[in-house]
Amino acid sequence: MNRAKTKGVIVIEGHIQGLSNTQSLGINSIPVWVVDTKPCMAKHSKYCNNFVLCPDFNSDSFAQFLVKLAQENEVKDWLLMPSNDHAVSTISKHREVLLKHYKVLTPDFAVIENIYDKLKLIELAKGINIPTPETYHLNTINSDALKSIKYPVITKGRNGLTFYKKTKKKALIAEDKDSLMNQLHSLEQLMPIDMAFTQGIIQSNGNNKTISFTSFCVDGQIKTFWMGVKLREHPVKFGTATFVKSTYVHEIREHSIKLIKELNYSGICEIEYLQDPADNQYKLIEINPRTWLWVGLARSCGINYAKIAYDFVNDIPITYPQEYSTEKYWYNPITDYVYGLKSIMQKEITFKSFIHSLIKKKQNALFFKLDFKPGVFYILNIFKFYRNR
Repeated sequence: MNRAKTKGVIVIEGHIQGLSNTQSLGINSIPVWVVDTKPCMAKHSKYCNNFVLCPDFNSDSFAQFLVKLAQENEVKDWLLMPSNDHAVSTISKHREVLLKHYKVLTPDFAVIENIYDKLKLIELAKGINIPTPETYHLNTINSDALKSIKYPVITKGRNGLTFYKKTKKKALIAEDKDSLMNQLHSLEQLMPIDMAFTQGIIQSNGNNKTISFTSFCVDGQIKTFWMGVKLREHPVKFGTATFVKSTYVHEIREHSIKLIKELNYSGICEIEYLQDPADNQYKLIEINPRTWLWVGLARSCGINYAKIAYDFVNDIPITYPQEYSTEKYWYNPITDYVYGLKSIMQKEITFKSFIHSLIKKKQNALFFKLDFKPGVFYILNIFKFYRNR
């Protein structure tokens, strides 16, 4: 493949998933430019042909930056591949303008709004009989809904990334009414209360873990899919994956087929579910309309989402995989060791199971064959990464 004449991909945000996408494309000789608001892992990949600093993803300036990037460089009709929620939101809002310069798989804002506003997503899911956790939307701290809440509960943002930026937490857990009231009073100082919502916590029985259904879709039809389960995460509950495994659950596939069709979704997405021991139903948690942290495991199981997306927008014939490998593992060695030990102390896992997991053959999130430099950059800058997240 002649790089000089081949259309490429703009990978947006170059953290672990951006690095994985860069490698997934680069090993197929597809040119990749990485853009991020700060120096990142993917910048140091041997598969990154160019790195460009950009404005805040959550701004009109970012869309203007992308237009200018295309006008001043030979990247016209390259695919935009975001790995960040705010970048997805901005691209969706400016989709028509960006389509004049790039290939864009990100759906328009009407679709994205139904996904990123988690209350809208919950209502949509209920309308097609997909189970969700018990949900309470509190317009004020003195809302009548407080009287009906069953504890413990978790409070999250209607827009998850905005909530995290404001609170530095993915969620707030309350065991009783007093704890919830204190959290809401503190939250009110940071953002309007109605921009958050509260849900009953799905209790852990030691075996029910968050399962991700991921897919590439066209006009509400799933072309290929892959599933994985978070075996460990940070924080220890409701967190980011540190150790995961490929899997398959038929019930989750059936839910996802209905949900994708109702959204009329096109592109790559990740849908998260958690089984509730109270009724054994898999309940919808959220959707990410982009690639996710451990997308590299899907590639090693036979589903290369970045390459599929590239081929689709460039009208290259695709044979969509209908099977994938299960029982394959992925881990981030830095975060998994730290939070694995924390899970032992909190009695979420046993020391024996942790040691057993260490000897399993796993895909390393940081180091990929002959592309070791990004992993070294990650380790040298790990404290800076987590201070800025």
